[in-house]
This record gives sequence, structure tokens and C-alpha cells, in this order.
Amino acid sequence: MSVKTTIEIPDDLYKKVKIHAIESGLTLKQIVLSSLKRELDDSVTHFGPTPSFAERRKLITSYQAALDDGAFAGGTDSSLIVSEDRSSREDALL
Repeated sequence: MSVKTTIEIPDDLYKKVKIHAIESGLTLKQIVLSSLKRELDDSVTHFGPTPSFAERRKLITSYQAALDDGAFAGGTDSSLIVSEDRSSREDALL
């Protein structure tokens, strides 16, 4: 299965990639697909697995300070529950 999409490419970039395609005997589609694949492969290689939403989240400074001080030690951190739920939904989409 494949998906058709439309993207806008700046004129100067389009000219460069079109020249590269002609010189290398490839189609624009082949270059775009190989570039996307390489970008995704490189991001996994260089950065490892994508961190979950819970690991990427940024909390309000005052909330983070209270959390670090143990202000919420008596219960469950609801922001962590929400983050874990969001991460599980993101994983389900992959």
C-alpha cells in the first residue's frame, strides 16, 4: 500500500534535486523516497529509539520543583499517568 501526497518544494531546491536526478539517472520520486528513508534510518542510528512522551515532557517550573521536593509523594503523579497514556496511543499508531 502507498499514499499519494503533495508537497511544496522551494524552486532552488527543486532545481538542484532535478539536476541531481537527471545526472544520476533516477526519478524525483526515487530520490525523495531514498532521502526520507535515509533520514529516518539516520535518526534511529544517531539518536537511538525515540523517547516516549513521558520522557520528552516539559513541566511547568513550579510544578517540577514541587514534584522534586516530594510534594506529591503521597499519591500518583497524574501528569505521568497522562503522559504514559499518550505514549501508548502514539505507539499504537506506529
